[in-house]
Amino acid sequence: MTDLEPLEPTQAFLEAAAAFAISFDAGDTDRMGLFLAMLLETNKKFNLTAITDPADAWQKHIFDSLTLMPWIGAAAPRRIADIGSGGGLPGIPLAITLPAIQFVLVEATGKKAGFLREAAAALALANVTVVNERAETMGRDDAHRGRYDMVIARAVGRLAVVAELAVPLLCVGGRVLAIKGGSATGEIKAAKRALHLLHSHVVDTVTTPTGMVVIIEKARTTPKAYPRKPGEPKKTPL
Repeated sequence: MTDLEPLEPTQAFLEAAAAFAISFDAGDTDRMGLFLAMLLETNKKFNLTAITDPADAWQKHIFDSLTLMPWIGAAAPRRIADIGSGGGLPGIPLAITLPAIQFVLVEATGKKAGFLREAAAALALANVTVVNERAETMGRDDAHRGRYDMVIARAVGRLAVVAELAVPLLCVGGRVLAIKGGSATGEIKAAKRALHLLHSHVVDTVTTPTGMVVIIEKARTTPKAYPRKPGEPKKTPL
């Protein structure tokens, strides 16, 4: 698959990135274009994305992922977990543009995890590790629990679910950056109890050109009861 030609970035994408004060190093957009080509080609074999138009993918996948950059840059994390990484969004575009940060892409589905490993190898992303595991299981594993400066999530579920999966992975003082859509305000209200039980709180919400970023901070150590068993957070949100 590495013989694919990178997709050319659209003018709309480049203008949106510039307006958001995102700058690229030499080769970054080429690698993003190759990633998109791999994503869309693999999507023909099994479902990774509902977006199949390349121009839409530049805007709704790549730029949407990169809207997290200002907050990542301000926090200067060393290690970030991307839970429910799926097709590698937002983790892979961010790993391309932020090579000094270690990204751990968490994906429970074997085929998707395999794609992520193939993409990371093809793009020579030495700062990417793929973990084929459920976030609930990772959150109870001492090798991961409380070990991350930041957790990022996109299209994982409602905020109460995202919080239960993400907060246990954070060190105290760490932050979750969740990319949400128009339902974010309602989800924040609905997640109030979950955030309290997890010893965390929403510190900011920021509207971006493609959605809304909800920022959650972990105030104290997560109680041992969380996360619950695999599947429970989504089935019966806190």
